[in-house]
Amino acid sequence: MSGAHLSPEEVERGYNNRAAVPAHPYWFEQFAVRSKSAVDALRPVQDIRYGPGPNETLDLFVPEQPARGTLMFIHGGYWRALDKSEHAFVAPAFVAAGYAVANVNYDLCPDVTIAAIVEQARRAVEWIAREGGKHGAPAPLVMAGHSAGGHLAAMMYATDWRKRGFAAAPFAGGVSLSGVHDLTPLVLYSLNADFRLDDAEARRLSPIHAEPLSAAPLVIAVGADETSEFVRQSQLMWDAWPRNRPAGMQAILAIPQRHHFNVVLDYIDPASALTQATLALFAARA
Repeated sequence: MSGAHLSPEEVERGYNNRAAVPAHPYWFEQFAVRSKSAVDALRPVQDIRYGPGPNETLDLFVPEQPARGTLMFIHGGYWRALDKSEHAFVAPAFVAAGYAVANVNYDLCPDVTIAAIVEQARRAVEWIAREGGKHGAPAPLVMAGHSAGGHLAAMMYATDWRKRGFAAAPFAGGVSLSGVHDLTPLVLYSLNADFRLDDAEARRLSPIHAEPLSAAPLVIAVGADETSEFVRQSQLMWDAWPRNRPAGMQAILAIPQRHHFNVVLDYIDPASALTQATLALFAARA
C-alpha cells in the first residue's frame, strides 16, 4: 500500500522520529562520543574529496593489513541534517574484521535537492570503485545506509552503471537500515519545506517505483520499535525487490528493542545481527 492513504496528521506521526523518540538528544550524544573514540583510535584520513559539492567528502578508515574489501557508509538525517563526523562509530567493527570503511558526507537540503544528493551518492560509489584501491579501500564494495542513507543505498541499485562506464554495478551488496523507500508520503510532511518534493518527483525518487538494475543482494533492516510507517517502508522494499534479497534471508531483519536512533548503534557490536548480516555480504562475493 502506498502512502496516499495517509492524512497529514498521520504522516507527521509516522515520520517525525524525533517526536517518536523524546530521548533522541541522548542518542545523538552517543553518536558523537563514540565517533570521537573511533577517530582517536583509528586515525582515518579525513575529508577526501570525491566530487565537486562543498560536502562531497569522505573519511577513510583502513586496517593495518591490506583490506579485504570496503564498506561505504551513508549517514541519515532526512537528507537535511547530521554529518559523517557523527557516524565514525560504524568503522571499528569492520576495520577489526579486516575491511576499510569509507564514511561519506553529502550536501544537505534545502541547499540542494534530494535528486542532487542521489547523484552525489553515485559519485561516491564511483570514486571508491575507481580510486579506493589506491588509498587502501579495495573491492569488493558493500554499501550501508541508515534512514535517508538507506534510501540512497537503495537508489544505487536503480542506477544504470553502464552509462557511467562500468560493465556492471560496482558493488557486491547493500544494506538499507530504517530506509525511506517510498517518498510519496513526505509530500505531506512538514519537512517538505526543505525537501521541495511534489508527487511526481517523490515517485521518481522512490526505490520501490524503480527497477533494480543490479543483482547484488540487498539487506533490509529496521528497528522493531520504530514507527509503524518506518516498519511499513521496509516491508514495501522487501516486497518490491524480491530477487535482490540475500539468499537465506526469509524475512526482514527486524531488530528487537531498537528504535530509529539506537538501531544504527548495533554496528558498534561485532556480533550483532546487523553487523553480521553486513559482513555476510562480503563473504557472499568471496
